[in-house]
Amino acid sequence: MGKETPADYYEVLQVNPRADREIIERAYRLLAKRYHPDNEQTGDASKFEVLIEAYRVLSDPEKRAAYDNNHQAANAYQSDIFSNATQSGSAEWERGIYQAILLILYFVRRRDSIKPGVGIVELENMVDLPEKEMEFHIWYLKEKGWIQRLETGEFAITASGVDEVIENNLLLRKDRLLPYFDESSPRKLNLGKTPDR
Repeated sequence: MGKETPADYYEVLQVNPRADREIIERAYRLLAKRYHPDNEQTGDASKFEVLIEAYRVLSDPEKRAAYDNNHQAANAYQSDIFSNATQSGSAEWERGIYQAILLILYFVRRRDSIKPGVGIVELENMVDLPEKEMEFHIWYLKEKGWIQRLETGEFAITASGVDEVIENNLLLRKDRLLPYFDESSPRKLNLGKTPDR
């Protein structure tokens, strides 16, 4: 029996890997209220357990340093998502970002249609764009009706967004620099391998 891919603790807490302890604690408190099993509306015992473990590791300087060493290797390719794309700001580069966001949200909804949301910080980390740049792309995708903001504050793909993914064969195209998901973890990018040809 294969071991499950471990959660990315920065994604779990929806913080940047450069976040200081105060930000980590603030994020933890906010998410702990949301996922606590006693919360009838948004409680989730499994997410709450992972959240506690993430906080224990990232709030302890020694544990965090050890985690960062292992985490760094796992994310070595992340900053290169668009490295072979044309120059930043070109139409092709912009289209690649929209497609990457749509695919991330598509795969998350496919894996869990009841809780299909992805937080903005998690999206920023997966697409490797700063908050200010992501705001424009999120606005555009919302205006097109391809994504929506959920009550939890997370983003999810809409039926129109799914149609866009399917109609433009985004799942099958190999000529685009898009992230591929590790089957064992819908929220982890698997940038080290390409799909079978």
